Amino acid sequence: MWIQVRTIDGKETRTVEDLSRLTKIESLRLKIQEIFHVTPQQQRLFYRGKQMEDGQTLFDYNVGLNDIVQLLIRSQTDPPDTLLSDPKSEKTSTKKNNESSSITSSTPPTSSRTTLINPGIGMYKINELVDCRDVSIGAWFEACIENVTLAPKGQIVPTKPRVGRPPKRTNGKLEAEQGQGQTMDSNRNNSGLNLESNGASTSQTDSTAAEIKNKDEDIIYHIKYDDYPENGVVEMKLVDVRPRARTVLRWDQLQVGMRVMVNYNMETPDERGFWYDAEIVTLNQTSRTNKELRVNILLGGPGDVIGDCKVQFLDEIYQMETAGAHPLSSADGQFKRKSGPECKHCKADPDSECRFCSCCVCGGKQDAHMQLLCDECNMAFHIYCLNPPLATIPDDEDWYCPTCKNDTSEVVKAGEKLKASKKKAKMPSATTESQRDWGKGMACVGRTKECTIVPSNHYGPVPGVPVGTTWKFRVQVSEAGVHRPHVGGIHGRSNDGSYSLVLAGGFEDEVDRGDEFTYTGSGGRDLSGNKRIGEHCFDQTLTHMNRALALNCDAPLNDKDGAESRNWRAGKPVRVVRSSKGRRISKYAPEEGNRYDGIYKVVKYWPEIGKCGYLVWRYLLRRDDLEPAPWTPEGLERIKKLGLSVQYPPGYLAAMSNKSKKEPCARPGYGGQVPPATEPPSKRVKIEETFQLSEQQQQLIQDDTANKKLWDEAMENLKEGPNFLQKMEQIFMCVCCQELVFQPITTVCSHNVCKTCLQRSFRAQVYTCPACRHDLGKDYVMNQNKTLQILLDQFFPGYSKGR
Repeated sequence: MWIQVRTIDGKETRTVEDLSRLTKIESLRLKIQEIFHVTPQQQRLFYRGKQMEDGQTLFDYNVGLNDIVQLLIRSQTDPPDTLLSDPKSEKTSTKKNNESSSITSSTPPTSSRTTLINPGIGMYKINELVDCRDVSIGAWFEACIENVTLAPKGQIVPTKPRVGRPPKRTNGKLEAEQGQGQTMDSNRNNSGLNLESNGASTSQTDSTAAEIKNKDEDIIYHIKYDDYPENGVVEMKLVDVRPRARTVLRWDQLQVGMRVMVNYNMETPDERGFWYDAEIVTLNQTSRTNKELRVNILLGGPGDVIGDCKVQFLDEIYQMETAGAHPLSSADGQFKRKSGPECKHCKADPDSECRFCSCCVCGGKQDAHMQLLCDECNMAFHIYCLNPPLATIPDDEDWYCPTCKNDTSEVVKAGEKLKASKKKAKMPSATTESQRDWGKGMACVGRTKECTIVPSNHYGPVPGVPVGTTWKFRVQVSEAGVHRPHVGGIHGRSNDGSYSLVLAGGFEDEVDRGDEFTYTGSGGRDLSGNKRIGEHCFDQTLTHMNRALALNCDAPLNDKDGAESRNWRAGKPVRVVRSSKGRRISKYAPEEGNRYDGIYKVVKYWPEIGKCGYLVWRYLLRRDDLEPAPWTPEGLERIKKLGLSVQYPPGYLAAMSNKSKKEPCARPGYGGQVPPATEPPSKRVKIEETFQLSEQQQQLIQDDTANKKLWDEAMENLKEGPNFLQKMEQIFMCVCCQELVFQPITTVCSHNVCKTCLQRSFRAQVYTCPACRHDLGKDYVMNQNKTLQILLDQFFPGYSKGR
């Protein structure tokens, strides 16, 4: 096994060979030291975002064949740690100062709530009923002034409440985080209502308007919301405070261009929401009861406008009160406006339980001061409803419920070892007491890609794989889709049949005559302890893969005496791969690797006592393929014309070259010679055989005018022989699923997409071409390109079966 190690800057990549799946990370560091000349202490290794730590193996990190491991080289001397102040202590002290100032400002100077008290400064009196704007959403809420103070020198007057309302107060429109409003653009605060002095104010002196404005900018109004007493006393600027709205305007009093206060819901305009300033745009009245009012919602800033909003509650349009209006107190009445319910589920009924606006465990609305709000799901929890319950409210700024909180015991931090995997703990390699290093075999590295051109239960040849194709290792045969199992000799299903088999000479009494051979079934060996091969110790039975291969015979199944095919050509086809391991019993086996030899059919099968002394099942298979066998003169000539040679995994030749430099007298690998990788790479073999198109296929290509440009590009690759199909697969690949297009829809922009992929895109309300974003329209008619589908079925027979 070998991997690629690349520096973190990507400038240098080297191959590290002679590894095993069980290689320790500390051993890997030593090999990297020999190549990069970096000590293990300076190495930080990363694989798929994880830092690799000593004590683990490549198998623990699922490192595959030819995968890339990144190397970060530490500096020789780490920089000294800088002394930083404790942010937690700073937050704690800041929090205490805020709490103390809040407590001081929240203390009302008088116990009377009905008497207006002139503080001597500012435009409003203590206990006066006002409207206050939340700058985070631009809505106005009823409030009462608790105190009026001057801002200390150098202090910035806050632009929004210090205690923000929870997100659920905003009808689904989340507020900004606490304190975020202090950094908003000053133009937003200076473009509110025109608070010029039009008359005698409740506490206005005889100074000029300019002097009043300069003076009021330094005044802080401490207010308390009527509907949100849990927020306590908050500080507001003059621009966000005005007298309480009290006058309801009739329809005949409304005029285009007038600014009024209306109720509007940002998310669901048909329902009741919050109160906003608005400018009337249109007034339409077709009858006494049929009226329509459209406004522009003003959120406070010059650009904070939501246009063309239809007002639902025409009987609740309030006049905007300006500074100088008659002051109101609780003795004059409540002057309450109707607002949308805080919860759409319980309609803010205090007597009904609700798991959406209250504790999501018990649904109770009691003990609101003992509820915690999850910062992830925004659900509330009583501290005594948690499991386990909490005694007090935690001091942490962020809190997560048990469902949203990440289990810290499962999180692998940098420098920590991996957690034990239950899946790997159950593997035979983990339970065995053997100390054998099983991780060096190529069957253990796993597939780096998978064949998707045909399904796994495909009978017959795989498109694009001609007879005579040879791979160095069995795992490559699996990647090509010719024979899927890495180790097993038979691939099939006991209720369907067998799709392929490998003839590797595993039994000494097998006979290979080229065009036909006898094959011995599987089973009868002791493979306990993760063994690959073992001695015969019991009889074989016609079950599992043996039964699957017997189903390919054109005869009723007989699990006692076997059966002989009535017409052997009518049986199900089996792809046969010969391995170089079979050279010891057959001259037809390849000298190196694994070779695809074409399609065979099962002639008959029978039980008999083998040389091992136990009952085995024999199968007689006979070749039935139009392509010539690779050992015949015709087959050898075709292999030469197609330029077929042994296919090696990526990086294999480089790894063997480095190994041969270290070991000049390297022993040949099992089953074949080490390739002469030290020689310069040979030039690309010219393919002499072109891909032949039938007359029907040529006519269909001419009929597919929508894809003329693509077909012209594909026809240029006919001289590539079987590689023409690989080019076809690239040209007609669906951009969504990255597979060969199925039930193709050829768009007006000449792109081919699977019908199911395009339908999925339309269900997601994406009505553009997935390839070029050309607008197809919501009502686009998906007409399947049947001509292209017929051609793809002929070029890639069986590919649509798995789709």
